Amino acid sequence: MNLDLTGRTALVGGATQGIGRAVAYELAELGARVVLAARDETRLRETAFSLPTPTDARHGWIVADFTQPATVTAALDDLLARLPHPTIHILVNNTGGPPGGTLLQAAPDAFRTTFDQHLVVNHLLAQRLVPGMRAAGYGRIVNVISTSVKAPLPNLGVSNTVRAAVANWAKTLATELAPAGITVNNVLPGATRTGRLEGLIRTRAAATGHPAEDIEGEMRREIPAGRFAEAAEIAAAVAFLASPAAAYITGINLPVDGGRLNSL
Repeated sequence: MNLDLTGRTALVGGATQGIGRAVAYELAELGARVVLAARDETRLRETAFSLPTPTDARHGWIVADFTQPATVTAALDDLLARLPHPTIHILVNNTGGPPGGTLLQAAPDAFRTTFDQHLVVNHLLAQRLVPGMRAAGYGRIVNVISTSVKAPLPNLGVSNTVRAAVANWAKTLATELAPAGITVNNVLPGATRTGRLEGLIRTRAAATGHPAEDIEGEMRREIPAGRFAEAAEIAAAVAFLASPAAAYITGINLPVDGGRLNSL
């Protein structure tokens, strides 16, 4: 199986923590040069220097706030102008989810902010990077979303709504780009041991008055595998879809959830 990413460059969002950091490490392990994207330059620098180094170049980063699409595109444009070989072959769209809450409690601005952060940024990045993918004859776009696109999750009203929009954007784009050999796929993590999961558990505990340990145990019992995912397990699925081995897979939603979803 060909998983070799030597000579490829990947842009990974939310790359200083959780799933994004694990994805960056996995892609670097397979030989890719990785460009990290996040808001904190100190953590970006630390992450970049912690990754395995490809044979042809060191890793890089861009400082950008995904709630402000203009900052992301400006940072990317500046990076591409400075790179001697400015093609980015792999785009991993990944960023933190919005705060929890019921749908009726959500303010309209919460939808606008989340739509910008998840869908608009994805779209602007794709518009800039797809021409280079076409010219290189290699392109992979992988969106890290959520199992909520198949079954909405309780108390995540804004996230459920916007992530479903991202999934349909991706499916449409996959159809448009398939003739060029560029694939577009979604990875749907289930409950994954990250800072976001810990925050959701604390929020639910505060809302219900139940101990966080009880909330965590209840969540684990919903998962046939009996445990939460590790970020590296989500990253492995992303890396496979980014590899040459996945060239004939496009337009799919791939759950990585320990069997929790009750749908095919």
